[in-house]
Amino acid sequence: MKWDLTNLYENLESWQEDFENAQAMLKDIPSYRGKLGEFEQFKTYYKLQKDAVIKLHKLYQYASLKSDLNKKDVENAARVQKMSHLVHEFSQATSFEKPEILSLGYKKVESFLDQDETLKEYRFPMQKLFHQSEHILDADKEALMGHYRQLSSQGASLHSSLSVADGEATTVTLKDGTEIHVTQGNFRSYLADLQDKDDRETVFKAIFDHFSKHKHTYADIYNTVLQADIAHMKSRQYNSSLESYLHGNNIDPVVYHNLIDVAKSSTDLLKRYYKIRKDELGLDEHRTFDRFMPLAEGTSKFSYDEAKDLFFKSLDHLDEDFKDKAYDALKEGYVDVFEQDGKRTGAYSSSVVNEHPFILLNFDGTLGDVFTVAHEAGHSMHSLFAKEMQPVATQSYTIFVAEIASTFNEHLLLDYFIDNNKGSKEDKIQLLQQSIDDIAATFYRQTLFAAYELKAHELAEKGEPITHEVLTNIMKDLYLEFYDIDITKEPGKSYVWAYIPHMFFTPFYVYQYATSFAASLKLYDMVKADPSNIENHMKLLKSGGNNFPMEQVKASGLDLTDKSVFEAVVSRLSKLLDELEVALKS
Repeated sequence: MKWDLTNLYENLESWQEDFENAQAMLKDIPSYRGKLGEFEQFKTYYKLQKDAVIKLHKLYQYASLKSDLNKKDVENAARVQKMSHLVHEFSQATSFEKPEILSLGYKKVESFLDQDETLKEYRFPMQKLFHQSEHILDADKEALMGHYRQLSSQGASLHSSLSVADGEATTVTLKDGTEIHVTQGNFRSYLADLQDKDDRETVFKAIFDHFSKHKHTYADIYNTVLQADIAHMKSRQYNSSLESYLHGNNIDPVVYHNLIDVAKSSTDLLKRYYKIRKDELGLDEHRTFDRFMPLAEGTSKFSYDEAKDLFFKSLDHLDEDFKDKAYDALKEGYVDVFEQDGKRTGAYSSSVVNEHPFILLNFDGTLGDVFTVAHEAGHSMHSLFAKEMQPVATQSYTIFVAEIASTFNEHLLLDYFIDNNKGSKEDKIQLLQQSIDDIAATFYRQTLFAAYELKAHELAEKGEPITHEVLTNIMKDLYLEFYDIDITKEPGKSYVWAYIPHMFFTPFYVYQYATSFAASLKLYDMVKADPSNIENHMKLLKSGGNNFPMEQVKASGLDLTDKSVFEAVVSRLSKLLDELEVALKS
């Protein structure tokens, strides 16, 4: 139940040897500058680039996985830093490529692709490149932009330094005199366990006091992010920051706006859920930090083997190829199951081109962990399908479609639990709460943040001042609209915009969690109605990154410009709330 990293490299010596080979390969890349207009040079360059990409992916994965098994090991961390530097060198070495390809014109490039079978895998990447052509600069300007790339990401680095590196555990005293140390890692568990409302507020305040005290600094840092986005928008001649982030993957902005519209039009369901919780928990009012309190304590514990078995049973009625990929995703040597000293927290599936994906878990037998197994298996299944059906150039898929695979498995497992009465009454309530909380967090909360980002960028683009008051007012209005909660009454919650790292690290990113969730649910409804529709889902998984994500989703039977896809989430939430009310009364 541990990773077998010899599936990547036999030992550190073989990794180091490959690292040095990669360094040598990168030295050859700049020699092709100015020569890509000649077919033989074009062909040789893309063979070299492909080999370099495969090698860099494999090297980085090994270094990253080894480090995640023991974050205390300094040598492991240094190896990851070496890889980060090497990837940056690759980016710099290939900076001439896009402008030079664009200067050739699509017809000439297409003729090159038609001349050799080994080049045909680059057809969509070239289409995607020319799609962005009007926003790509000449070689010298691209090189200049490359020099500023690290500087333009300093907002993320500053946020990390202030929030994590300069963050400290806070010792607080509860009403019974107990002293506890509150950190970013443990405060949610305290909020779930503490029965006294004042104690919960004390813990919450310990976290958000930091953001309140540094509100001016966080606002300045976020303004740095906004101004970097605006500089990028203007330099590449986009009409808005939103367009600059959506255009590369050819995402129609109507998807972004439809998502916000549907979420805002159905907030009555969120308010209904909070009232159910308030009444069941006996609260005077339901505050945002009360959302971690369980409606029931699950009594069942599951072994890892039982978790796998439940997941496999949930898809037993589906296509054999789909089931085979599920077993392959969780096979021995590719899943590191249990917590250990120094191991990275959380869970993920790590995938790189031409390699079998690896899954990290910190399994402790809870019902939530059973669903985590299914979720991460979904990501690995996606990668395995893409690896089997796609060449290197189109194996990697976008985040826009990534969460479809993982959450689809969760829908399967949830219905299997409910339909087969797995677990106790308390387990069922916990399961329903978890499922509703997932919708609230993945669809509604992420959409709220998406609406916040849009508003903040629009103000900055108009030259409006960006202060902590401005940012707080945006968030205050959205929380009132979505939850009917006044966050100014909660200690520090007004600065939740400073707390969310995605705002600083990856602008206009979080909406994709909501779109993926909606798409997976719509696909699942289709499969539930007719299991043969699993072919549509597998078609999406097999497509890897061979087309723009909206086209990939459309090929599986969904049109994300149609609000009905998002309305499927609304329907699901309504049904789950009905079931929760019945379960609580039974």
